[in-house]
Amino acid sequence: MNIGYLSTIYHTSFILKSNQTPFLDKIDRDLQWTLFPTGPAMMDAFPSGEIELGYIGLPPVMIGNSKGLNLKCVAGGHVEGTLMISTDFYRSIDDIGDINAVFKQFEGGTIGTPSKGSIHDVILRSLIEDLNISVINYPWADLIPSAIDDGEILAGLGTPSLATVASRQLKSKIVIPPDQLWPYNPSYGIVTTEKLIKNDPKFITEFLRGHEVACNFIRNQPQNAAEIAASELGNVDIDFVLKTYQISPKYCASLPSAYIESTLDFVPVLTRLGYMESKIKQEDIFNLEFIQEVHPEPSHYDQPAFH
Repeated sequence: MNIGYLSTIYHTSFILKSNQTPFLDKIDRDLQWTLFPTGPAMMDAFPSGEIELGYIGLPPVMIGNSKGLNLKCVAGGHVEGTLMISTDFYRSIDDIGDINAVFKQFEGGTIGTPSKGSIHDVILRSLIEDLNISVINYPWADLIPSAIDDGEILAGLGTPSLATVASRQLKSKIVIPPDQLWPYNPSYGIVTTEKLIKNDPKFITEFLRGHEVACNFIRNQPQNAAEIAASELGNVDIDFVLKTYQISPKYCASLPSAYIESTLDFVPVLTRLGYMESKIKQEDIFNLEFIQEVHPEPSHYDQPAFH
């Protein structure tokens, strides 16, 4: 089984791919994990069969499905995974109290974000449509702090990891936190092909069981989870992972109505931005059958449980 994942440290991929946890022990298939720089890059791997399941923000999936890919999100993972950073020179939303006022500070300048069509890119472009702000898309989010430091851009949008990286590389701060940019946005979900849904539903169910356990592991045992994630990624320390976990601690595998509704709110935005030519519906994006079996209880997104 070929699985695509991103370098986003709070995804359960780093827990599940490790041989230090038993969360996928009931799966008797060999799992091959392939790292991709961004969600849009991962989308190119589905049509060829290079991957059959992936960890990805949903706007790239929606764009792909509008063009005939027919992928389905079968589980959640995290919500509110996009934030905005800049230097201390600029005022934050806590100082100003209004998102538009924050962005107006950057008029005439440039803001950086991951690749075009990523969830971060879509959120950014939707918020600056009426402002004189340019956008630079980077193939790796890790390039953004250096670009701020070099004066190439004035600010950046990306995952909580971006804020942690930036805090170590330059004097930076979060000017708009994750819960303010796009409430309940589908930071990432578990996405798979219709072919896998049809041919191996048992695998999907067992994978999601492990995924849900791993989500709870991150929420309830962050120190242990951070140790595993840091060892898997290899180029970060445990403190880095813990700080990233806590910036937006909303982890769960479920797909509650708030997650779905927030996802559907992207449809008119993607259409208006020209990323989709045809509108899509809930059934074009989600298959709820598996997660309703694995996670029938209320979601844990709003119940952070760090100790």
